[in-house]
Amino acid sequence: MPVNPWDVWKGHIPGLRLPLSTWAALREDGILTIEQLSTKADQIHKLPGIGQKTAQLIRDELARVALPEEQLSDKE
Repeated sequence: MPVNPWDVWKGHIPGLRLPLSTWAALREDGILTIEQLSTKADQIHKLPGIGQKTAQLIRDELARVALPEEQLSDKE
């Protein structure tokens, strides 16, 4: 069965689930950590191969993985 480019895959940043093409674009730009990705999140749509929809998906994933940490810090 052919792989749909919007299938969700785990990549080089633990915890995030993004399409394979997105992982390739991030790696091409040298974004290898969640910190690097978070820093560029507002401008991520300007990277080659990442449009507005993919940029929103990335921001949604960043929010999803950050949420448990925020909940833990609220309880302390």
